[in-house]
Amino acid sequence: MELRSRALYCSFCAVAVLLCSSLVFAGDIVHQDDVAPKRPGCDNNFVLVKVPIWVDGEEITEFVGVGARFGLTLESKEKRANQIRVSLADPPDCCSVPKNKLTGEAILVHRGKCSFITKANVAEAAGASALLIINNQTELFKMVCEANETDVIVGIPVVMLPKDAGKSLKLSMSNSSNVSIQMYSPHRPLVDVAEVFLWLMAVGTILCASYWSAWSAREASIEQDKLLKDGSDEYLSKETHHSSGVVDINILSAICFIMIASCFLLMLYKFMSHLFIEILVVLFCIGGVEGLQTCLVALLSCFRWFEPAAECHVKVPFLGAVSYLTLAVSPLCISFAVLWAVYRGVSFAWIGQDILGIALIITVLQIIRVPNLKVGTVLLGCAFMYDIFWVFVSKWFFHKSVMIVVARGDGSGEDGIPMLLKIPRMFDPWGGYSIIGFGDIILPGLLVAFSLRYDWLCKKSLKAGYFLWAMLAYGLGLLVTYVALNLMDGHGQPALLYIVPFTLGTLITLGKTRGDLKHLWIRGEPDGRFCPHVRLHSDEKQPSKM
Repeated sequence: MELRSRALYCSFCAVAVLLCSSLVFAGDIVHQDDVAPKRPGCDNNFVLVKVPIWVDGEEITEFVGVGARFGLTLESKEKRANQIRVSLADPPDCCSVPKNKLTGEAILVHRGKCSFITKANVAEAAGASALLIINNQTELFKMVCEANETDVIVGIPVVMLPKDAGKSLKLSMSNSSNVSIQMYSPHRPLVDVAEVFLWLMAVGTILCASYWSAWSAREASIEQDKLLKDGSDEYLSKETHHSSGVVDINILSAICFIMIASCFLLMLYKFMSHLFIEILVVLFCIGGVEGLQTCLVALLSCFRWFEPAAECHVKVPFLGAVSYLTLAVSPLCISFAVLWAVYRGVSFAWIGQDILGIALIITVLQIIRVPNLKVGTVLLGCAFMYDIFWVFVSKWFFHKSVMIVVARGDGSGEDGIPMLLKIPRMFDPWGGYSIIGFGDIILPGLLVAFSLRYDWLCKKSLKAGYFLWAMLAYGLGLLVTYVALNLMDGHGQPALLYIVPFTLGTLITLGKTRGDLKHLWIRGEPDGRFCPHVRLHSDEKQPSKM
């Protein structure tokens, strides 16, 4: 068990630098721009625009563009959006009066030397009913009004399309003379069901992991107590504790964890590529296999039919003693991870990713433990600052949010990194996924699991203990994160920004109110066989080590 747990811990360390990439994100949304303030005639909100392409009366494809700060507001319903015939501009940049006549057509232009407002005014004066501007890059660009422009009242809709969409549209126009488009901007639902399921998934994962961790700690305490009663020495009790495969983190390792995570995150931002994603997929599969295997063995061991296979062991090179049950489930776990890695591009691959991710998270929370509130405070405090810096402050140094860029997998050709739980947005016309980083579950989960271990070993009731309130605080903190996500129009939010104050603040405040803060802060778990409170009441003659 020790060697196997150490192997899992090593695989966890390999991906741990990404587990802190805490982020709740919901698709690519165009956001407000405070740099270019609104003014009359130039006060539209930036919205994504769907642009279906019709060739000879048949819809062949659909592109996504972005509406300008100026111009006519687009319809939100597809059935209300009229089909408009598309015509190429002559000259292509539409910086001067077009040579071709426009009679209610949508004009397709390129970015040139003149401003967007100039293009829009020229196109409207020529009789165009809409203006499609092809960007010179694959990304979309926010079209705003220049500070020195006065004639910003535009009566036609203005939409920008990415470069590849422009090429495809021009190719269709060269092959057919009857090409038309629709333009509409559907509203996103205030709350998507995916966010509800993701919240339940995160809370349920911590709940299961906490009870498993507390049960293991109680069983180890009972076993240690039996050995002491049988006359075993202190060395034997220590060996029993270490052989359980549990790893207690300390303050130094907590700080190093955040520093290493920062370095690795920056490296991913600078050198993000398809190769990097492939490496992360391999690491994720290794950790997922270990986690799924550990969870299945623990679950099957609860049934008497599998007890003999779980108790009988065989020596395996480099791994030591491994149970027959572990050998039986390992091929299934490996096959599952390999299938997910091969077919991770299909629409339902998120299910396999979530299964592997949840199994890994539960196993990590069972093996990696916070020994006291002091270590938990340092770990979550550093993670709190880490989140704020790499999501918000990093924009000042790198012109982009490093955390969001890495989480989305920009420049890799993949749909984000695998160290995320994700669910497709079910009722969102824009599609996409609601995601949550492993760090949003593992880091606060370490503290929540610690609170339940403390309650069980101290024989505290659910109401008088700390676990119930820590669990409620986590759920509320994650809920506030989703509220902030919707208020910020889908802009990625660092979940630990909200979760850490709720969970850590609740435990510290409650511990101080009840007079347990010193025990929680320094000792954490009971010293020896009894909780400090039990010892004080059961043996008043024995002085406390407090």
